[in-house]
Amino acid sequence: MREVRVDAFAKLTLSLHVTGTRADGYHELDATMVSIDEPHDSLVVQPATRTSLTITGPFAEGVPADASNLAWRAADACGATVEIALHKGIPSGAGLGGGSADAAAVLTALGADPAIAASLGADVPFCMRGGFARVGGIGDELQPGDTPALAIVVATPPFGCSTAAVYRAWDELGGPRSEVNDLEAAAGRVEPRLVEFKRQVEAAAGAPAILAGSGSSYAVVFEHIADAEPARARVAAAVAGSAWLASTIGAGVLVSP
Repeated sequence: MREVRVDAFAKLTLSLHVTGTRADGYHELDATMVSIDEPHDSLVVQPATRTSLTITGPFAEGVPADASNLAWRAADACGATVEIALHKGIPSGAGLGGGSADAAAVLTALGADPAIAASLGADVPFCMRGGFARVGGIGDELQPGDTPALAIVVATPPFGCSTAAVYRAWDELGGPRSEVNDLEAAAGRVEPRLVEFKRQVEAAAGAPAILAGSGSSYAVVFEHIADAEPARARVAAAVAGSAWLASTIGAGVLVSP
């Protein structure tokens, strides 16, 4: 193979409902997901005699640079030895699928069979395909659709949420339901600061915010960029953490020419 440069885009859950729990402990979902252009990670993947991973970028701290990383695991799943340089622009524990996006990027760079994706994690199949889809099963059942043109303010606090902890809390709470995201009450139990963070985001944006995945990010969806741009500025000034102006995009991974 040659050196491949690839961008890995965040995924956003526009809705998420837990439909059941399997015997193996995984939860089954009925969700709608869309790829967004910000935040995103960038990777350079090139052949090597042994696999290695270097991580840089504003959200590199705390991300494992060893065989436990999903990007490294994706290379192993393909039987490839590669050198991976990963620039982390997607925060961890934010509900934006950053690790899954990285795995999808490596699979794409290696020309892997998309069937491998589901073995790596629930969000990897969607991140590899990207765009828009209704997602079922444990994330491995995709019903693609046309990608809606949306402008989105994504706000991430300076703390994350453990996906496993949020699902455990959902079970402990008796499986609460919500109009948009069934995991919101569980995320608030795991990280109580989310309640105030959401309030601040909504007050600044002047519109409802939805929890991204299992948290900790919140997103405010607009139809027009002219409304989203000033809202992002207000949110950025009002909350601690990061605020991006994102647009929906028709791919989860893009390879540079």
